[in-house]
Amino acid sequence: MRFRHPDGSTVHLAYCTNVHPAETLDGVRAQLRDHCEPVRRRLGRDRLGIGLWLAKDAAHTLDTDPSALRALRTELDRRGLEVVTLNGFPYEGFGGDEVKYRVYQPDWSDPARLDHTTALARILAGLLPDDVTEGSISTLPLGWRTAWNAERAKTAHSALLTLADRLDALAELTGRSVRVGLEPEPGCTVETTGDALAPLTAVGHPRIGVCIDTCHLATSFEDPHTALDALAEARVPVVKSQLSAALHAEHPRLPAVREALAAFDEPRFLHQTRTVTATGLHGVDDLGEALDGTVLPDATPWRAHFHVPLHAAPAAPLTSTLPVLKAALTRLVAGPHPLTRHLEVETYTWQALPAELRPRARAQLADGIAAELSLVRDLLTDLGLKELP
Repeated sequence: MRFRHPDGSTVHLAYCTNVHPAETLDGVRAQLRDHCEPVRRRLGRDRLGIGLWLAKDAAHTLDTDPSALRALRTELDRRGLEVVTLNGFPYEGFGGDEVKYRVYQPDWSDPARLDHTTALARILAGLLPDDVTEGSISTLPLGWRTAWNAERAKTAHSALLTLADRLDALAELTGRSVRVGLEPEPGCTVETTGDALAPLTAVGHPRIGVCIDTCHLATSFEDPHTALDALAEARVPVVKSQLSAALHAEHPRLPAVREALAAFDEPRFLHQTRTVTATGLHGVDDLGEALDGTVLPDATPWRAHFHVPLHAAPAAPLTSTLPVLKAALTRLVAGPHPLTRHLEVETYTWQALPAELRPRARAQLADGIAAELSLVRDLLTDLGLKELP
């Protein structure tokens, strides 16, 4: 979906296909047929943006076989789909029964991460629509914090510098500019936008910036305006924003609230949980740790890294951080010029929801994704953007 900003530029809205994880190119094609095109039809649009997630094997095929890349581009066009952004965070296995900490491997101290991201950039340059010259990729925020050290940080810095050179060369070769954004996430060495300032200003390249995930922003209790103002002051570009909402519990000490939270404690994904007290931000790596232990203070609200559907907040006594998303979106696109032109709805946890909230068929999932995109469309038009055909 495309929108015209009052400054005349185009803002792109997509939804991320990591909600339909596939490891192979055949699986990606099936996503387009079984999920993406039905969502487009529900929205009554001739064209729908999707943020592709390409696992290692699918990416390798597309990067090494030009005919496969051309065929995918043709199929996207035939199904009324377009790609201006990729989710480069998960490397492989995102559809596994237990993802948890594995999603942070390989990190940016491993050459495999650089090679994979470079391949994604080449693929994206080949998939961009004819009238679009800029693409974006979100990526791992360097690495998980517990194994990080000065030597790994040095290696990651060198990798990002190499990536910047490769992106420059790609732009010169193709005329397409691809930018990559570190995506701050709770528990990582870059947990917040503030954590991103030092490594990104050290790189100091316009094609290497940050991806703002509004669920992660909310989970760490960051104020969107403060965070985005700091990035702007440091001249760190916002490459893209993933629009998502976290799980919010106002009174976690109450038994009824804990019982409601327990329904979201599932084995597949990591659900980092945070709270803020007078002494600062406190957190644990997973929701189960918060519920089972006494480590996390419970006199103040909790937020958990669980991407809940944008249009359907959990039932009381829980809610979502949709107000944080709205505040971030206002700061991102309501000014004289948008801070980013790539927006991506990223609710990948539909099948991890409590059983009574999960879609039971493809049609229900398509309905839900279409409802999320409709909500964001309305927010954008309320902010003065005009939806384009």
